[in-house]
Amino acid sequence: MNVHVIGIGLIGGSLVLDIKALHPEATIYGIDANPKHVQEAIALGVIDKESNYEDLATADFVIVSVPVDVAMTVLPEVLHHIGDKTIVFEVGSTKTPICEVVAHHPKRRNFIATHPIAGTEFSGPSAAIKGLYQGKTNIICEVEKTAFKLQEKALELFKNIGMRIRYMDPKSHDKHIAYVSHLSHISSFMLGKTVMNKEKDEQDIFDMAGSGFESTVRLAKSSPAMWTPIFKQNKKHVVETLEEYIANLTQFKDWLEADDYQAIFNEMESTNKIKEILNGITTIKK
Repeated sequence: MNVHVIGIGLIGGSLVLDIKALHPEATIYGIDANPKHVQEAIALGVIDKESNYEDLATADFVIVSVPVDVAMTVLPEVLHHIGDKTIVFEVGSTKTPICEVVAHHPKRRNFIATHPIAGTEFSGPSAAIKGLYQGKTNIICEVEKTAFKLQEKALELFKNIGMRIRYMDPKSHDKHIAYVSHLSHISSFMLGKTVMNKEKDEQDIFDMAGSGFESTVRLAKSSPAMWTPIFKQNKKHVVETLEEYIANLTQFKDWLEADDYQAIFNEMESTNKIKEILNGITTIKK
C-alpha cells in the first residue's frame, strides 16, 4: 500500500499514523511546502519517505491536509497526477468551495470530500497523534460523485480507523460547522485578546487563571495560518453565527445593567440543558 500525505501536520499526520498501525506494510510518503516538516516527520516516524507530485500515479491513497485556501490549488493539481485507482481525500473544515473547485475535473470520481471532526490546538508533524480519530465523526460530502469502488475503499479505511461516518451536503456542512467549530475558535481568540489587553501584567493572568479559563482559551493557541482561510471561505455562515452570538452577549449585558438577575438565572438554567445534549452525543459515540 502506498499512502501519500500532502501537508504533514496534526490532521494528515495523525491519519497516516493510524493507517500505518492498521497496515504495517504500507509505505507512507510525504509532501510539504516546508522542507523542515518533511525531515521532522521522517525523524518522528510519521512518514517513511519524501515524495513529489509525479509519484502520485502509483498511490493508493492521497490525503490532502493543507490550509483550505492552499487546497483550492493543490487538490486539482493532485487529481491531475493520480492514477485511475487512486482515491484522494481532502480533510479541511470547509467543503463548499472545495467541492466546487473540482466539480468539473476529469478525475472528480477519484475524490471524496471529508471532514474528520477531531483535532487539538497544536500543529506541525510533532502534533500528530495515533488514535486521534477513534470514535470521532467523519463528515462525507457528495459521496455519490465518487466512484463506488473507491468510495468503498475510503469508507472501509475510515471505519477501520474508528471513525463514525455521517453524510451531509457541502452547504449544510459549512453552515453547521460555523456554529460548533468556527464560532468556538473566534470566541477563544477574542477572549484571549480581551484578557491580554486588560491584564498588562501577564503574571496576574497566570496566577489567577483556573482550569475554566484555560479550557476556554485553549483554541486561541490554534494556527492563524490555518484558521484565517477557514473564516474567509466560510465568511457568510461565520458572520451569521457571530451576529447571533453578539446578540446573546448584548442581552446578557443588558440584564446585568438592569439588575435583572432572575433573567440571568433563567437563561443559564435553560442553557444547562446542553449537558444532556453533549452527554447524548458521548453515549452515541461510545
